[in-house]
Amino acid sequence: MTDTESRKLAFPEARVAQYIYGHRDAFLRLIESELSVRIGARGTDVTIEGGEHDVDIAAVVLQQLYALGSRGHHLSTLDVSRSIEILIRDPGADLTSIFTDEIFASKHAQAITPKGLSQKTYADAIRRNDIVFGIGPAGTGKTYLAMAMALSAYFSRKVKRIILTRPAVEAGEKLGFLPGDLAEKVNPYLRPLYDALYDMVEREKAERLLEQEIIEVAPLAFMRGRTLNDAFIIFDEAQNATTAQVKMFLTRIGFNSKAVITGDITQIDLPSRRQSGLIQALRILDGIPGIAISRFHSHDVVRHPLVQKIIAAYDADDDETDGAASS
Repeated sequence: MTDTESRKLAFPEARVAQYIYGHRDAFLRLIESELSVRIGARGTDVTIEGGEHDVDIAAVVLQQLYALGSRGHHLSTLDVSRSIEILIRDPGADLTSIFTDEIFASKHAQAITPKGLSQKTYADAIRRNDIVFGIGPAGTGKTYLAMAMALSAYFSRKVKRIILTRPAVEAGEKLGFLPGDLAEKVNPYLRPLYDALYDMVEREKAERLLEQEIIEVAPLAFMRGRTLNDAFIIFDEAQNATTAQVKMFLTRIGFNSKAVITGDITQIDLPSRRQSGLIQALRILDGIPGIAISRFHSHDVVRHPLVQKIIAAYDADDDETDGAASS
């Protein structure tokens, strides 16, 4: 039988204490289910019972949630769930530095902040470096956070324009099969970039910035021959660019410019005979001062909770398939 430990916590402010308990103690029940502990709360006093490790984590979660609540941070069930995940992986993580790092205020006046430790590391890397690679599965916020950083840089007058680009390559589809001229053919491939933009900026303002070419959305092929000064450039879906295309893009970067290159190296849609330029770039550029690589994993997914489980299931299946093939 596993030994249990009992830990008592006391929070000074009753208002904040009640807040971090959640409506009808919903946050406490979530912590109980995620950490296999029992939590009793009476006023500002909390008792936690369970295995020593789980009790330690639960205590840190509650203490850090209290610190967030004391600063007026609005907590949601998703915040609490993410807090537990972060502190399980890194009990020394500082939730306040993560969840109060305001990157950009969206059109709804809602602050866009990192959703976890990996996003915080990514945002800090973008602040400190001129070229940053964001590598990981879909749903980890690579492109969305880069867009928020780009808009923040523009509206704070650190850059004069924003350039969004990606290769027009998708699984099982050819541009020639789509109707319309070249612009109409490539537009669907750039849609995710527009979606992120319209989610953060009022449509009228976004369209005005696009019309004035302050924000430019273009396929990767249109970058050839240009020098991009005073710009924040986002190169999305870079795993589908060839070695020549990635080199071409990286050598377009001019003075006072910052580039963020995002991609998922497990989702390469290039023909098998062609090497992804992103994989080569990660290998040969790692360690160069001014260039940073931020890596995301399945536990960093911030979409619907099932997306994280789906990615983990596919990763596990790939591992089994690879193991069977090598045996």
